Amino acid sequence: MAFLKQTAWLLWKDLLLELRRRESLLAMFFFGTLLLFIFHFALDVQPDKAADMAPGLLWLALVFCGTLGLMQLFQAERENRCLEALLLSPIDRAAIFLSKVLFNLTLMVLLEIVVFPLFWVLFNLTLWERLPWVFLYGLLGTVGFCVLGTLFSALTLSARGREILLPLLLLPLMIPVILATIRGMEIILRAGDFQESLPWLHLLIGFDVIFLTAGILVFEWVVES
Repeated sequence: MAFLKQTAWLLWKDLLLELRRRESLLAMFFFGTLLLFIFHFALDVQPDKAADMAPGLLWLALVFCGTLGLMQLFQAERENRCLEALLLSPIDRAAIFLSKVLFNLTLMVLLEIVVFPLFWVLFNLTLWERLPWVFLYGLLGTVGFCVLGTLFSALTLSARGREILLPLLLLPLMIPVILATIRGMEIILRAGDFQESLPWLHLLIGFDVIFLTAGILVFEWVVES
């Protein structure tokens, strides 16, 4: 119970700071919608190809926007050496990690609430009967991105050139999540056969569980090294 209270308190603190600054969320919204418009008008995706191309384009935009958010994830803690004060407090390190994952997940979900409807309209997709499965893949892919992204954001916090180093380290390891999310959504959009997409779903669930567990276990070493 104490662990959950610590996590909730830290998450609430991050949400209040974001509501006051609105730096990450506004930048992610603007960049995400801009990328989708660029993809739509530049590539001129034909209706018969939309189901094959749209998931990849959507997740390309989300990964770029999510990486932009990760750059600012520990920015508040870097100011006035607040991270050191936080580490000196009697707070479980796993609670710090989990609160950052949930905060990043909240930003990504808010972004997707805006981007997903725009994505459906621009690419003229019919999704109503397949909407739950599309959301399921989107949520699991987002969780995997947030878990791994939070860990590497903390790992590169004090590194020189972290704006370049973070995506270079993160994106190669994100390939399984991105591939499974895109392939699963393609199958759902093209054929509507959920059973055919199950292997990709299992891959996403396994990735999320493994890296969430690993992140909780190694986060203390990452922030104190």
